[in-house]
Amino acid sequence: MRLALGIFPNLEKNSVRNILSHVVDFCKNNNIEPILPYGIAEEYACKGYATDDFSSMQCFTAAMSLGGDGTLLRMTRHTASLKIPVFGVNFGKLGFLTEVEFPQMEEAILKVRDGDFWVEQRSMLQAAVFDENKHEAICAHALNDFVLTKGHFSRLARLDVRIAGQKSVVYPSDGVIVATATGSTAYSLAAGGPIVYPGLDVSILTPICAHSLETRPLIIPMADTIEISVMPPCDEWYLSADGTNIKRITEKEKVVIQKSPLSVQFLHIYPSTYYETWQEKLRRGGENTKFQE
Repeated sequence: MRLALGIFPNLEKNSVRNILSHVVDFCKNNNIEPILPYGIAEEYACKGYATDDFSSMQCFTAAMSLGGDGTLLRMTRHTASLKIPVFGVNFGKLGFLTEVEFPQMEEAILKVRDGDFWVEQRSMLQAAVFDENKHEAICAHALNDFVLTKGHFSRLARLDVRIAGQKSVVYPSDGVIVATATGSTAYSLAAGGPIVYPGLDVSILTPICAHSLETRPLIIPMADTIEISVMPPCDEWYLSADGTNIKRITEKEKVVIQKSPLSVQFLHIYPSTYYETWQEKLRRGGENTKFQE
């Protein structure tokens, strides 16, 4: 069966724009059908899809992002419910999720066409917000993390956290990150959280700028439900999913986070281990920081 490859390009990156026509031509010349967003599909004489219409993506055999980890995360919002296997080509900086570097791109595409890969399932989290009458206001899913953070006010804030129905901790902080094992190398790591092997079914709670030396990150089974309430006085609080704000939270609302019924199917093409990969990515990140300084 001919590979139908859904391509999610980050068109804000000049490097992606400059290479996109080559990617399309390479696919066509190797019996692969490239499928692009409707806004640019006609320009490249390709079949198109709409990000707000899941039915237009059902024809994908696999999906590929061209960008950084953020581009791949945005892609998974559309592909997870369809169980489409995904991989990313890194045009960003660290790229913990984008396994393929640009020089490997053509080889990787051919390996996907030929079935020369293995699939790893990564768990996601689901967050629902309930009002005081227990009515659900919103429900969202995240591969990396949910973040509950205060707005621009400067006063000390407190978050009441219950785990598996039991009162667990009060975080005097600027917010809290609830991450998956996959997301442990993202915002949670920058906030002082641990690196966790991505195949583990756990949730990581990492406070942001905690106002107590006794406040530390927690790793719990993903099967345990997390309930977070903002303790008064409450000003501006926002809930984000994988870096995108999804709702303002009031003190009368409760955020409930648990394991999502959705998951992401990652295509792995090269045999390098996770331990080798994260060491290399962190080393590269350190070099980038030194260069910027």
